[in-house]
Amino acid sequence: LSQARAGIISTVEVLKVMEAFVNEPNYTVWSDLSCNLGILSTLLSHTDFYEESQLFVKDVFSPIGERLGWDPKPGEGHLDALLRGLVLGKLGKAGHKATLEEARRRFKDHVEGKHTLSADLRSPVYVTILKHGDSTTLDTMLKVSAHSVVYTASLCNEKLNIPPYNQHAVFVETVLNTCLHFHLQEEVRPQDTVSVIGGVAGGSKQGRKAAWKFVRDNWEELYNRYQGGFLISRLIKV
Repeated sequence: LSQARAGIISTVEVLKVMEAFVNEPNYTVWSDLSCNLGILSTLLSHTDFYEESQLFVKDVFSPIGERLGWDPKPGEGHLDALLRGLVLGKLGKAGHKATLEEARRRFKDHVEGKHTLSADLRSPVYVTILKHGDSTTLDTMLKVSAHSVVYTASLCNEKLNIPPYNQHAVFVETVLNTCLHFHLQEEVRPQDTVSVIGGVAGGSKQGRKAAWKFVRDNWEELYNRYQGGFLISRLIKV
């Protein structure tokens, strides 16, 4: 990938190498693949090739997703749980139909108190339903818990599937501002606030504008909150 980004080889060669790892069982390898595909997805997010890139993600991650399933198996270790969350989150964001349906079902059960989501599955489920949700989904997520809303940053990094009757630009702006202002509340961990601002800023041109305005408008409060600690430098960096 580094060679492709430097213009030395074609990105097509990178994708061919990635395809060779479909039977790989190791979490560390999949984490690297996921990160590199995330970089490519960001680069392609505002082009005509984005949807095709998501089809590629589904093709590469589907086999390992089917082998892992949603529930832990006897004898699994910590890395297996991490791998399951990584893979399901990747498939969910890419719009893999079966993963999306199961994530919605499990989130509904979680909200209704029928079956609590395990810690390992909360991140992939939250990210999936938010990526493919609407304003009602966001409202429900905000009510679940303060800390879980950190995952709303994912809304700002990807295209949203919004029903035709919603005005996409207006809704996205509302989501961005809701995410940002929600994270000024005292119940939210300081590092989560910085993470969300960074997620918004790094997601899109619209997100960068919203985050920059938010930081300017709330600079005094943010500065007083973080003082001279490392979080203020991290905030400025993002």
